[in-house]
Amino acid sequence: MKAFLTVIGKDKVGIVAAISDELFKLNVNIIDITQTIMEDFFTMVVMVDLSKSSKSFDEIKDALVKRGESIGVEARIQREEIFNKMHRI
Repeated sequence: MKAFLTVIGKDKVGIVAAISDELFKLNVNIIDITQTIMEDFFTMVVMVDLSKSSKSFDEIKDALVKRGESIGVEARIQREEIFNKMHRI
């Protein structure tokens, strides 16, 4: 299953490292990634493949939310099919 992960927060050193480390621990593969700085805010969108992870979607979501909170950013993940349906309307 593919999903989209968004990360937004005040820019600081280590955001990409922390999020990619958490994905590694969850055995979630990064398919594509884009990031930018908008004024003082870091924004990142990551397409990920969850198919090799032994964790459920909810466990992955909870782990990423907690890791984001620990570094002061907001991390949200959404299944690809939900993302696609939302953007068809």
